[in-house]
Amino acid sequence: MKIIIDRPNCVSCGTCWENCPGLFKENPDDSFSEILEPFRIKGNPAEGIPSQDLEKCAAEAADTCPATVIMVER
Repeated sequence: MKIIIDRPNCVSCGTCWENCPGLFKENPDDSFSEILEPFRIKGNPAEGIPSQDLEKCAAEAADTCPATVIMVER
């Protein structure tokens, strides 16, 4: 599973980091969602591969994002 966040269109609602705090967090500089460092692809805060135990909450975060900026690729 790969997660991609369209960060510039994030509305900073907090749904993703509340539903899946092990994978997402709020960036302190711009308030947009980002993927935690251990899961990033090549250091990119907008792309990551969650561990298997986080896949379910990652998918739920994507499904519940009101701005629909989180995409899941399988």
